[in-house]
Amino acid sequence: MPSAAVIIPAAGSGTRMGLGQPKQYLHLAGAPILIHTIRAFVAASASIKRIIVVVPQDFIAETRQLLTEYHLTSTAIIITGGGRRRQDSVLAGMECLPEATEIVLVHDGARPLVTSNLIQRCLKAAWQHGAAIAAIPVKDTLKRSNPDHTIAATVDRQGLWQAQTPQAVRLSLLKQAYAEFGDKEVTDEAALLELAGIAVTLIEGSETNIKITRPDDLILAEKIMMQTPSTPTMRIGHGYDAHRLVPGRNLVLAGVTVPHHLGLAGHSDADVVTHALCDAVLGALGAGDIGRHFPDSDQRFKDIYSITLLEQVMELATGKGLTISNADITIICQAPKLAPHIDTMRQTLATACQVSAEQINLKATTTEKMGFTGREEGISCHAVVLLIPLFNQDKQER
Repeated sequence: MPSAAVIIPAAGSGTRMGLGQPKQYLHLAGAPILIHTIRAFVAASASIKRIIVVVPQDFIAETRQLLTEYHLTSTAIIITGGGRRRQDSVLAGMECLPEATEIVLVHDGARPLVTSNLIQRCLKAAWQHGAAIAAIPVKDTLKRSNPDHTIAATVDRQGLWQAQTPQAVRLSLLKQAYAEFGDKEVTDEAALLELAGIAVTLIEGSETNIKITRPDDLILAEKIMMQTPSTPTMRIGHGYDAHRLVPGRNLVLAGVTVPHHLGLAGHSDADVVTHALCDAVLGALGAGDIGRHFPDSDQRFKDIYSITLLEQVMELATGKGLTISNADITIICQAPKLAPHIDTMRQTLATACQVSAEQINLKATTTEKMGFTGREEGISCHAVVLLIPLFNQDKQER
């Protein structure tokens, strides 16, 4: 798949909502609409390398604060200010794209129910054909009105489609369309491409991929979100790790260096506690294991502080709209004594996971000198986590 990025224009005022603030900042299922939209593209991170969010100039600082609050602090997400027209905002977003970008998607900031499947289909079509747009065939009978609101004519709906987003296009083609017709007033990127004579392929979208425009749309979107099977009420994962004790290495457990004459052998810092927790979270996500994401054949992870890996795993979880409800971790270790360090370990893990220390239970036990841990040949760890949707936690906190 080519290098792709998304521009999310969200610089409009949303006056049709009549609520005194831009609609993209209104709450839907416990989080701002814009946060849900960003999460959808973070979840498609295997394909989307950069997410450019274009907001009103006066809301740049507030948007950055929201990203922190909702655990979306990835360096792949860039916030920039928009312009008066949608096309001005998209152009501002284009200026933030990496040079290597081949395909760019444009997606409405107030269209939060887009699925990964639709994103991938639009990307694939743009790569194959040059440009593509999500749309749905018009089903209702259409009427053209007179100025006095009487019917002037019935419009033949054959071949008519209702445009949605994402709209995906090779970046070179979009730049060409902007260079030739960027001064024209258009309502979407496909219109610019049409003016430039660039063919745009229609990809069937979804009836649930609605744009939040009026207050009733919020009610409908929340009902759709609550009924979506892909949003589970909870996910459970288990993780296990073990490493051999050797001389000449620091003993790092749960991100804390514990005084001991032996340390754990491994490609990274060999932190069995953090590794077990990473595997538990990845297991709950159905995303494989730590070796798949951070292979020991990759020199980038040589001697890396494993808390950094945990932070990346949690970014993956929050990108899918999930967070830790609680974790229960058991360290199996004959020596050294870990009781003096447990509280610091809990806080270190909680900080990395962006949850409270009360949500992380950490305990240590021995095997009464039985087995490899009892003979002080190594240390092992089990971790179990329960993940819940972020909006559930948001409601509880509020």
